Amino acid sequence: MKNLKQRVVIITGGAGGIGIVAAELMATRGAHVVLAELDGARAQIEADRLTTLGLQATAVETDVANKSSVQSMVDLVTDKLGRIDGLVNNAAMFSRVPMSRVGSLSLTEAEWDKMMEINVKGVWNVCSSVIPKMRDQGYGKIVNISSGTALKGSPSRIHYVTSKAAVIGYTKSLAMEVGEHNIFVNCIAPGSTLSEENPTDAIIEARGKAANSRCIKRVQTPDDLAGPIAFFIGPDSDFITGQTLVVDGGSCLH
Repeated sequence: MKNLKQRVVIITGGAGGIGIVAAELMATRGAHVVLAELDGARAQIEADRLTTLGLQATAVETDVANKSSVQSMVDLVTDKLGRIDGLVNNAAMFSRVPMSRVGSLSLTEAEWDKMMEINVKGVWNVCSSVIPKMRDQGYGKIVNISSGTALKGSPSRIHYVTSKAAVIGYTKSLAMEVGEHNIFVNCIAPGSTLSEENPTDAIIEARGKAANSRCIKRVQTPDDLAGPIAFFIGPDSDFITGQTLVVDGGSCLH
């Protein structure tokens, strides 16, 4: 299945968790994947690994919260690869950039602002730099990663839930804005996913408990998200835009 052949796809936060699993799947389907990652050294290791597998990958150190860093990444990709066909906004403050899991009254203003800067402004930064390239091409696919907690709420980490709800609203509005340029913007809302590289016993227990509320009684992993992401980036979704697909094994039914 090579339905992404000759397509260039940027994945922010692409060197770990959901990002690298989705990147590898899209690369096996023919895409040249760009791992836009805050940890540039790690991104290079993963890009080299994919290359040794006969796949096409490029690593670019990128801070999505920094507009100039994002623009430099987009310019580099355009200069090197000539086009940008897909974008997956996966970078977020969650585990690799850790967050507090406390009630709203216990949050600091600094952490609230950092969450919004990465999870909301970061998505806007990358889209704002990529869309002009897609508009000039007359085609593009954007996938924003939200969270099932944005639809259900959470008694802790209210800043994270709020940021992911903003991503859903942003997806809908942006889809309306850029549709005339044949640019498609969709969103995926994962359920509780075991995406941490070295999960603690507490995290493993929490992911296990989440499985009890699902129709499908097992722990969700990044592999469960890779296919839906590739679907939205590929040609089979060429008449779908502005939508949020919940991928959580049947926990949030709507």
